[in-house]
Amino acid sequence: MQYRCFGNTRQKVSALGFGLMRLPKNSDDPADIDDERAIPLVRNAIDQGVNFLDTAHGYHGGESERFAARVLRDGYREKVTLMTKLPSYAVETEDDFERLLTEQMEKLETDHIDIYLLHALNRERWDKVAPLGVTRFLDRAKGDGRIGATGFSFHDDRSVFKEIIDAYSWDACLIQLNFMDWDYQAGVEGMRYAAERGMGIAVMEPLRGGKLAGRVPHEVDRLWNTMHPERSPAEWAFRWVANHPEVGTILSGMSTQDEVDENIRVLSDATPESMTREELALIDRVREVYLERMAVHCTECGYCMPCPEGVDIPGVFKLHNDLSMYDDTDNAQRMYANMLRDEKGFPQCISCRICVPACPQGIDIPEELAESHAALDDDSAK
Repeated sequence: MQYRCFGNTRQKVSALGFGLMRLPKNSDDPADIDDERAIPLVRNAIDQGVNFLDTAHGYHGGESERFAARVLRDGYREKVTLMTKLPSYAVETEDDFERLLTEQMEKLETDHIDIYLLHALNRERWDKVAPLGVTRFLDRAKGDGRIGATGFSFHDDRSVFKEIIDAYSWDACLIQLNFMDWDYQAGVEGMRYAAERGMGIAVMEPLRGGKLAGRVPHEVDRLWNTMHPERSPAEWAFRWVANHPEVGTILSGMSTQDEVDENIRVLSDATPESMTREELALIDRVREVYLERMAVHCTECGYCMPCPEGVDIPGVFKLHNDLSMYDDTDNAQRMYANMLRDEKGFPQCISCRICVPACPQGIDIPEELAESHAALDDDSAK
């Protein structure tokens, strides 16, 4: 296994991290983890050199941290860097910081958490937890040894990312990064901004939720097959992320032994700056094919929001693009059905057109919403 320095923490972490959020289950209930399959799966990865485990308060219906505790018994706790996340979305008062950390340490059966993140920060959540004294809490917990390093995971605009970084002496961050999302949210620019300040970088969604690894469009498959040696779409995606020297570990939510073995194989030799110019050019061509298939040229900047009628305009367009770019029909239609249920889809649009002049891309939003609805609504698409 390849190991990398995790920023100024001085920890040597495996290039592949195990994300405990897509474990084998006994039923459709996310909390019903199948220990007989899942515990040997994770321990086998640790035995093969994976030393970074990621969990969170809410994963697997709130059971992921308890599962992590069961995995890390019998001497395995000493073999890993353990990262979990304070649910910033659940914080209402300053007392919640201590209450949640205590609860998580009990669930994890540990007296210290190696890396403790504020989960899924965006503008709204940062503006809520910062005035409550979250950085004072982190200093206190770090000072008494309950946590070893502080950080945050992120889902918002890059300017917000930089603002949060500049507000505190963070040790780590977790960002979404893949060859399609190189300029999305924090992106490559934000990653480098964090790395320049000594932060350890963990990456989530290297396969864009599996969309870059599953059933790929014919044009993309043909491009991948022009390069030798042959690699799977997943391997190409992992290698692109691993090529960045700023990246410490790449998280993967693995649920089968084949996935564990394949990812360990790839990330054992996918070293920084090892991709050739020809390989990087191929990935650029693949990206162009995906972008050509884009249904709506929406950058999800959010300037059209909030919609006075409650339509999630960027969300609708994102689902339409997922369907069009990645042939992800079933998932896109299922997610849109949830949006319709929550009254955030096209039927709520009254064509007031307030959003149209706000769009930097010049999109006729009501018209495009109607087309997206026709593609995404299962009844309309029949």
